[in-house]
Amino acid sequence: MLWFKQGLCFLPACLVTWSSCTFIVSYLIALFREDVDVIFPYISDTGANPPESCIFGLMTFISACLGTSTMYVRYKYVEKLGQDLLVVNPKLNKAALWLGMLACLGMCIVATFQETIIPIVHDIGAFLFFLTGVLYLILQCVISKKAYPYGSTLGVCRARVFIAVLASLAFFPTIICAGFVKQTELHRHPDDKDYPFHVASAVCEWIVAFSFVCFFLTYIDDFKLFTLRVTTEYEEES
Repeated sequence: MLWFKQGLCFLPACLVTWSSCTFIVSYLIALFREDVDVIFPYISDTGANPPESCIFGLMTFISACLGTSTMYVRYKYVEKLGQDLLVVNPKLNKAALWLGMLACLGMCIVATFQETIIPIVHDIGAFLFFLTGVLYLILQCVISKKAYPYGSTLGVCRARVFIAVLASLAFFPTIICAGFVKQTELHRHPDDKDYPFHVASAVCEWIVAFSFVCFFLTYIDDFKLFTLRVTTEYEEES
């Protein structure tokens, strides 16, 4: 059997592939149209102007849907482990799920409200996405540790911890340095006073975003181990 037909591993595989394409495709289009600089644009800069804004919005929304599905399947898998083996607290599992859902909501807000049109709402969505996304990674690392050796290997658990630490460390300069960036134009110049803050913030933003992508990559082996079934019950009226 082909690997992507085993269990539900196609879900995180699709999420990783589609999310990576979302970032790269919008960047390449914006670069081709000379809407952004070659080096260190914000991710949102690459989806600020049409037509890339339309493509970025659509692809980001699909990524959010794939993320929601993947996180819910992960939740059900951990729930099953908790029922059978009593290794994971159900409240911890639910907290991780809700944080994941909020991160996906933040993605939708970022995609819907471009930074050049309604920057305040866009910034709130971006902050929600990054904050709850990082917290989701941390809780999943805790869950993986508690569930070990069931589901994930020691190597996968360590990889998740490394990715979560990297995302956490990159999150703070992303937010802090962005507060010092005053220029609102998409094209930056090295002579601008806030240019070093822009570079630090943008680089860390890309690191956090691809940390999320790499984290979901570690789900593929886990998702090979199980499937979900939907049952329908029909009650006749008396």
